Amino acid sequence: MALTSSAPEPITADPPSPTVNPLLTQSWLDLAFLHWAVDPADVAPLLPAGTVPDVHEGATYVGLVAFRMHRVGWFRLPGIPYLGTFPETNVRLYSVDAHGRRGVVFRSLDASRLIPVAVARGAFRLPYQWSRMSIRRGGDDIVTYTSSRRWPGPRGAHSRIAVRVGERVAEPTEFEHFLTARWGMHNTFFGRQMFLPNVHPRWPLHRAELLACDEDLVVAAGLPRPVGDPVSVLYSPGVPVRFGRPARPGGIPTP
Repeated sequence: MALTSSAPEPITADPPSPTVNPLLTQSWLDLAFLHWAVDPADVAPLLPAGTVPDVHEGATYVGLVAFRMHRVGWFRLPGIPYLGTFPETNVRLYSVDAHGRRGVVFRSLDASRLIPVAVARGAFRLPYQWSRMSIRRGGDDIVTYTSSRRWPGPRGAHSRIAVRVGERVAEPTEFEHFLTARWGMHNTFFGRQMFLPNVHPRWPLHRAELLACDEDLVVAAGLPRPVGDPVSVLYSPGVPVRFGRPARPGGIPTP
């Protein structure tokens, strides 16, 4: 698992680079963050070449994150109201590369719009899945997220998550920043490892009580079945996000 590397970037609540020339814009709204600890040895074979598991106090984590994508847009153009707005649930891991850049690696991303799924799979080589999905908000600040996979599969892979939103987290811990404040994505684009940076305001985080979690998306993503309750359950009303142009392994943005 060793890399010849710079020291990992500090864990920060704010992006290391405050601005990017936007390739994509979007908002992430009504997010539920569920996390379980996993053995770094189980995660390492699932990460792109040039990255290793990012660890906090010796452990790494698998995240199940359900939310509403809102108005995906290209460059500085206005976001698209229908095709760019949909529920999404992703299974993600935590990575760091030889330049110390901390990021996420998506093992699956379930979304309810077929055209964005097809574009993301074809253009960005991201493991998007077309699914039936809903997000419902009820009384007592309860938010319920459901997902059932259609294509490409495994068909029927599903999740149902219900959380009760609690008080605002005045001062998130370093661990909570480690899980949520991730300033890029590692992925393999056409056989080359790339890093796609993002920026957004500091997360407004809330405590959340997990009321229900029936899912097999983590196992479908090639990971061991989570054991026990999540070690962290958080909610956020959301943030606007900008993605910059992907950088090559040397840190140079692509043209």
